[in-house]
Amino acid sequence: MKIVTLLPSATELVCGLGLREQLVGVSHECDYPPSVVGLPILTSSRIPEGLSSDEIDKLVTDQLKNDQALYDLIMQTLIDLAPDLIVTQALCDVCAVSGNDVAKAIGSLPGNPLVINLEPICLDDVLETVTLLAKAANTEEQGKTYVAELRGRIDQIDKRSQTIPLSAKPRVALLDWLDPLFDGGHWSPEIIDLAGGIPVFGDKREPSQRRDWPELIDAAPDIIFIALCGFNVERSLQDVESFLMAEGFVELHRRAGTQVYLVDGNAYFSRPGPRLVDALEIMANALHPDTHPLPAGLDAAFKQN
Repeated sequence: MKIVTLLPSATELVCGLGLREQLVGVSHECDYPPSVVGLPILTSSRIPEGLSSDEIDKLVTDQLKNDQALYDLIMQTLIDLAPDLIVTQALCDVCAVSGNDVAKAIGSLPGNPLVINLEPICLDDVLETVTLLAKAANTEEQGKTYVAELRGRIDQIDKRSQTIPLSAKPRVALLDWLDPLFDGGHWSPEIIDLAGGIPVFGDKREPSQRRDWPELIDAAPDIIFIALCGFNVERSLQDVESFLMAEGFVELHRRAGTQVYLVDGNAYFSRPGPRLVDALEIMANALHPDTHPLPAGLDAAFKQN
C-alpha cells in the first residue's frame, strides 16, 4: 500500500504505526520523524516567508474571509505517486490543505484511493485516529499496541496529578499566538488539567479564540504557556520578547506574579498527533517537576521571566 499524508500529524501517526516504508509523499510542513525529510512534497503554502505574526494573522484572516485557499496541492506529483491511501484533515483550513480541495482532486487520480479525514479535537480523538488509520492500512494489531502505549502514558500522568492537592495546582493559560493574542483551544485545556493545572483560558474541544489583554489580565493565570502554532522556539522568541514588554503583561505580572514558559508549539502542541502526549509530559514536568519527571529525549519548557 502506498500512503501519502497531507499534514504533519498524519505523517507522525503513520510512522508511529511502523508504516514509514509505505509512506511515499508528505506535506511541505512534515519534518518529523527526520526520516520523512526528502520524500516528495505534495503541498505548498501561499503565506510568504518572513512575515511578522501580525502580518500573518491579517493575511490569513483576509484569505479565509474571501474563501481563498492558504495552501495548494501539487497535483502532478500526487498523480505520479498514485497513492492507495491519502490521509488529510477537515479540522482547520489554517493548518493544512482543506478537505474540500482534496475531495475535488480525487477525480484526477488513477485508481480509487481511500481518503481519510482526521478531525481530532481532544486526546481521545487522537487515539481514535490511530485506530482509524491502522484499520485503513491493514495494521490493526499494531494500532492496538500503539494506542495502548499512548493511553498508558496519558494515564500515568493523570494518576500522578490526582495526588496533587487542589491548592497546589496553578492557574494556567496557554497561548498559541501572541500578535494578536489567541488562546489554546481544542486539546489544550485538557492537557493543562491532566498535567496538574487549572485551565483559565481557552475552551475544551473548541477552536482557539482571539482574545484581548483585559481578558487575559482578568483570568489572572499563575503560569502562561506560550506554544505558538507553527513556530519553533527560535522563531517564537521573536514574539516573546515583545509580549513580556507589553503594558498588558506588565500589569498582569504586577497583579498575579505570572510566570511564563516557552515550548516548541510546532513540534508538540499544534499538531493533533501522537506528540500531544509528549506535550502533556512536558507541561506536567514544568508545572510539577517533583511529581512528574521529564522523560528522556524531551525538551523541557523554557522559563522566560
